[in-house]
Amino acid sequence: MREAVKATLRGAAMVVVTPMLLSYAVRRAFIGDRAFEGSMQSLALVPGLIGDYLRRAFLACSIAHMDPSATVRFGTLMSDPRARLDANVYVGPGCHLGFVHIERDALVAAGVHIPSGAATHGTAETNVPFRDQPLTRTCVRIGQGAWIGSAAVVMADVGQHAVVGAGAVVTGAIPGYSVAVGVPAKVIKTRTVSSRELQA
Repeated sequence: MREAVKATLRGAAMVVVTPMLLSYAVRRAFIGDRAFEGSMQSLALVPGLIGDYLRRAFLACSIAHMDPSATVRFGTLMSDPRARLDANVYVGPGCHLGFVHIERDALVAAGVHIPSGAATHGTAETNVPFRDQPLTRTCVRIGQGAWIGSAAVVMADVGQHAVVGAGAVVTGAIPGYSVAVGVPAKVIKTRTVSSRELQA
């Protein structure tokens, strides 16, 4: 019964966002990825469960992959349609996501920023404004089962089942099964692999 209700809500959400998807397709032909940002800004402001379903419906048709079980909460902005959100991903309120692949069962707490890598703006030319220098966008991967704490900034890959502490700034890759905190984030311990995980 519960799954039937969810399926009905997903279908209704798709009907509601269809005009927005058509508008997005037309705008994208003229202004490229900025059309995606504009649509996400509108959808980010829809609160509650309704907002969750509307964002999921729109993202299912506009980014590289959006699993039906993934959740993107109120106030979250996304800027790159190449993003991938796998099964059971949770993205908390007020986040900003760029070119990112968040693998299954990963949790991203409120206010987390995951830009498209650490070098989104060129800095080599001192006589050229930053906005006019070449952009370099790289995919940041958040591994399966990882947990990113509130207000963290993640500019490099985070391994599977790793924990990034609240407010940390990740500038280099974080290995799987580790706990990293601080600015810049440093590994302070390794998580113990449970016997259940070893049997899987």
